[in-house]
Amino acid sequence: MSSPQSSSINTRKVAIFLGLAFFFALVIGSIPVLLGEQWAGNVAVIVGVFYMLFPALIAIFVQKVLYHEPVMEPLKVSFRLNRWFLWAWILPVILALVAILVAVLFPGVSYSPDMAGMLERYRDIMTPEQLAEMERSIQQMPIHPLFLTIVQGMIAGITVNALAAFGEELGWRGFLLREFNALGFARASLFIGIIWGVWHAPLILQGHNYPQHPVAGVFLMILFCLLLTPLINFITLKARSVIAAAVWHGTLNGTAGIGIMMVSGGSDLTIGITGAAGLITLLIANVILYFATRGYRSIEYEYD
Repeated sequence: MSSPQSSSINTRKVAIFLGLAFFFALVIGSIPVLLGEQWAGNVAVIVGVFYMLFPALIAIFVQKVLYHEPVMEPLKVSFRLNRWFLWAWILPVILALVAILVAVLFPGVSYSPDMAGMLERYRDIMTPEQLAEMERSIQQMPIHPLFLTIVQGMIAGITVNALAAFGEELGWRGFLLREFNALGFARASLFIGIIWGVWHAPLILQGHNYPQHPVAGVFLMILFCLLLTPLINFITLKARSVIAAAVWHGTLNGTAGIGIMMVSGGSDLTIGITGAAGLITLLIANVILYFATRGYRSIEYEYD
């Protein structure tokens, strides 16, 4: 890896960003609880979108308002397309599909092309009539729902989902990745991954991603973010753009359901891209990245 140009971290600047990020995470994440609402439906969508927006707002506030520094170039807000944008769009889909292959190796989990496993998971939250209507809709589709989900998820990944994900990515891959450049790629990824994972805790405890195991889900989400961060950091640095990170994040969110559509059995802790199957998939991807970049030495970490 090329030597970073900054020799030290502006700890005060980072502390202000993190303090505000976690403060607003607690405030916004508490809204459903204060309103007596469950983490589901429109409440989850609306609160989730606002939750994702604040890392970007805080990064802009700290960078521009408090420190009077430019935002666009230093935080790598660039729309100059290159091949790494394509990788940012495709890799999340590949990882979600691989997570299916990993999941079916687990005891009690099997491949379910008829989506019976997914329908069974909806049995507790839908009426028999709603479930029957969903089954009819699936049977009437001209193509398998898996392919439709991939297409829809990838379109959302470069449009509305990318826009929402940019709210997070300007904070993690724009602001923090720049501020942590003195640490080098590995340690910067470690710290960002932990921060990113813990930041999700207020939502995870309400049932986001792990509705069956919200407490254990907090720890799995931290592991998930730890394993995902080096991959997105790498794409961001290669693309020289935080927009590529938003595309990855948006596509990941749009296609995450792939991992549970085609399997029967398991739980939210074991299947899907955020379950154990996904963690193993991401671990394999990290091993490939490590050796492909000669222990991260070939990754250029270019920040002013």
